[in-house]
Amino acid sequence: MRISHVIRGDDHLSNTPKQALLYDALGVPRPKFAHISMILGTDKARLSKRHGATSTLAYRDMGYLPGALINYLARLGWSHGDQELFTIKEMIEHFTLENVTTSSAVFNPEKLLWVNEQWIQKMPPLELAAHLEPILRQEKVLPEGHGRTMADIARVIPALNQRAKTLIDMAHGAEFYFKSVFIDVPLTHIGFTGHSPKVTAGEALLEYDEKAVRKFLIPEVKPLFEKLIIRLEPMSEQLKPVELENLFKKITEEEDIKLGKLAQPVRVALTGKTASPGIYDVMEILGNKITVDRLKIAINHIKAKTS
Repeated sequence: MRISHVIRGDDHLSNTPKQALLYDALGVPRPKFAHISMILGTDKARLSKRHGATSTLAYRDMGYLPGALINYLARLGWSHGDQELFTIKEMIEHFTLENVTTSSAVFNPEKLLWVNEQWIQKMPPLELAAHLEPILRQEKVLPEGHGRTMADIARVIPALNQRAKTLIDMAHGAEFYFKSVFIDVPLTHIGFTGHSPKVTAGEALLEYDEKAVRKFLIPEVKPLFEKLIIRLEPMSEQLKPVELENLFKKITEEEDIKLGKLAQPVRVALTGKTASPGIYDVMEILGNKITVDRLKIAINHIKAKTS
């Protein structure tokens, strides 16, 4: 079969003498045998399903990047100085059997999660988008046949990749961008001229977190939203964080309130949650029209709940 090297777990070490004799008896050259230490669970028992997912496809569906999993497994029981993170090219260049440890390695899920987090942070957005897209579909953030381009998906990544440990985290963090405007009351309460928010039948809707609504979408924020909308509407579609920061600062000074009294209600209005990327980043990603639409819907929600 022209196999030159046999590299396997050290639980096969006892088989090697017999197999070597078989090669000799058949008159063919022996391959080179190398036995590497077994991977153990955190309880030092042989790795099994009870220690976690054992399929590479399972890790894919859990939001782990292929390169991160390979990086972790290569580093498990092998070293190249103190370096922890390796590209595929670097692993190929540096890997040698001489640097494989003789003691059993312990599979640490927390360390794998850290490696995955580092890969997410360092991978270029357009490249990461190709891995994120199937997870967005898996998590029902995007429907099948959604029509979004990789460039469109990559647009939201810089706002999320510094806080996501898995692609699952990133997918759920991106719901505010990929899901349509949320609405649970008639739009007739909106008292603004100009374009009105529209929802297409069948679209996935972003829902309000009820605790966030009770705390932040209250009558007191309605005039703040109205003032913000009036000043946003003349601005360009492509909002800039610096301009938004100045706008928020001006409104809070005029109203003599702290930034959180405006920024947090706006965050809930735009994302449905109290936690998200920076509010100026959110507004930049959504663009002016969607930002204004969602603020109008929030006002509509407040009116409907208090009428």
